[in-house]
Amino acid sequence: MIAEKSLVVYRNRPAMAAGQGEKITIVMLGETGREKRTEYRVREKDIEFLHPGPVTDPPGFTAAVPASGAAVREAWELLSASEGEKINLEELAGLIYGGFTPESAWAARQLLWDGLFFTGEPEEIVCRSAGEVEAEEKKRGAKEREGHERDTFLEKLKKEKGDVPLRDDPLAGRFLQDVEALAYGKTDRSRTMKDLGLPETPEDAHRLLLAAGWWTPMINPHPARFGLSSVSAKIIPEAPPEEERRDLTELPAFAIDSPWSDDPDDAVSVRGTTLYVHIADPSSSITPDSPAEREARDRGATLYLPEGASRMLAGEALSLFALGVSSGRNPSKALTFQISLDEKGEITETDIFPSLVNVTRLTYGEADSILEGKPAGGETHAGAAREDLGVLRDIARRNLARRLEAGAVNIELPETHIGIEGDTITIDRIAAYQSAETVRECMLLAGEGAARWALEHSLPFPFVCQETGDLPSDPLPGMAGFYQLRRCMRPRTLSVKPGIHRGLGLDAYTQVTSPLRRYTDLLAHLQIRALLRGECPLSADETLVRLAAGEAAAQAVQQAERASRLYWTTVYLSGRAGSVWEAAALEKKGQRWVFMIPDLALETQAAARDPVEPGGKVKLVLKSVNISRSEASFVSGSPAESR
Repeated sequence: MIAEKSLVVYRNRPAMAAGQGEKITIVMLGETGREKRTEYRVREKDIEFLHPGPVTDPPGFTAAVPASGAAVREAWELLSASEGEKINLEELAGLIYGGFTPESAWAARQLLWDGLFFTGEPEEIVCRSAGEVEAEEKKRGAKEREGHERDTFLEKLKKEKGDVPLRDDPLAGRFLQDVEALAYGKTDRSRTMKDLGLPETPEDAHRLLLAAGWWTPMINPHPARFGLSSVSAKIIPEAPPEEERRDLTELPAFAIDSPWSDDPDDAVSVRGTTLYVHIADPSSSITPDSPAEREARDRGATLYLPEGASRMLAGEALSLFALGVSSGRNPSKALTFQISLDEKGEITETDIFPSLVNVTRLTYGEADSILEGKPAGGETHAGAAREDLGVLRDIARRNLARRLEAGAVNIELPETHIGIEGDTITIDRIAAYQSAETVRECMLLAGEGAARWALEHSLPFPFVCQETGDLPSDPLPGMAGFYQLRRCMRPRTLSVKPGIHRGLGLDAYTQVTSPLRRYTDLLAHLQIRALLRGECPLSADETLVRLAAGEAAAQAVQQAERASRLYWTTVYLSGRAGSVWEAAALEKKGQRWVFMIPDLALETQAAARDPVEPGGKVKLVLKSVNISRSEASFVSGSPAESR
């Protein structure tokens, strides 16, 4: 039984036994500045007995400060001489402190907890070896230095609100690691941010890194926040095997794209009323569950960023599969979608087969120049190219009219291309080219034809569907109307069950024209290829599993691309406070308006200084920029004059 006024330990704190009973009453010791002492009623097994007492001054009890390091070390050396000898707490306290009192008992207990020189339990204490003590002292010394260096670094960060350049500070890399991990979204905790009293959010971590000069604005953290890799796929697919291919090399084929595109995976040809859409053919060698297919599925899509692309397939795959990139006049190996059209532009038949094609690469600008009688990219076959491009344009126009009549929703909002060269950012508005519309409609015809072909062959396939909301009967004019329509659109869905794509005005649709860029297109090609080879395609369930995985990854890519575009736009605007931008009013929200700045393809909100109507133009003045939050603040000026 523990007598009253004995010294005990409760939850690693000193206490005095103050009463007996079924449970023991204890009073916590060492508490200062308290009007009332803390008491507990505890079971005897929950406390540790240290000294019989009496503890004479409970309110003023102060744990004895352990003797100097020299005295403790001398006691350890003395006891170490008797190798293997064990002592108890009373003996240890007497040896170091010259007597066994409640205070010396508590001090000796703390030494045992400390564990530098002694280890064990109060009844059986042993000395640690010289090697163990030396190793522990080195460890503690390093920790103490680390703590001192950390405190010094944190003080430097706090100085002038953190606006201190630390790029050359040797401590920065060590103590900002957790801040970088938080900024990249790899963790949701940061000891450094917590010690500085700052919110532990990716945005605040990013702000600190910028303010400290450890990061520059040219570091984009958004892809990492979505768990995406900054490098392209590593697994190089096998080269296309030798197989029978239909020779279409005499049929002019045009791969038309933006000037910055370097992975052409579709081209178009025409003969009479038959449209040929030639698609890169990676499924000629990539098979389901092969390493390259699994890697592409995990990525979902190629991540296109202003600072570069992180490709779904290894970069080496471009030389194997991309159209029109082989040296000399070597034909490209393609999967061709031959689409027969009637006089109204309706698809009457679709045939799909491996092919060989000679592809001419053109930019949209070059294709438009040829259509206008200004040959681009050389004079060779300029007349024939103009004729073919003209026929393709007519097919596209008929298809657009057909879709609009079927209820398609056409939305035309500004787009920009963001370029980065070193530390220089450029933003250029993408011009409207008739050849771009031609390519788009041809690709839609290929998707529609492929969906019908899959249905005719009862092939499990990744179909794309979309519903629309309640569309306005009389949309607003201009960009405000397009914004209005976009808000009515519902997200597209992918399924192995066909459905209507109301946004495109098509009864059945899929995407097959970008198998080098989108996993779902590659999946469609895998199914087509299996059927063409006479092999067993993936079942509906197997297709659905792959479709879900690829689409989930692709959605992360899309989110990262949107976040990155907004980020780089914000970086572009930094340092341009006071710049004036023409904007179009889209929609009023409370006391503010949603505006579109066409030259930036940027939606923003601001209060209108003067009355404005939807579609009306105003001047917006850039007020401030917050790079870490990808925010730009504008104030409106007077309504802009119509151009």
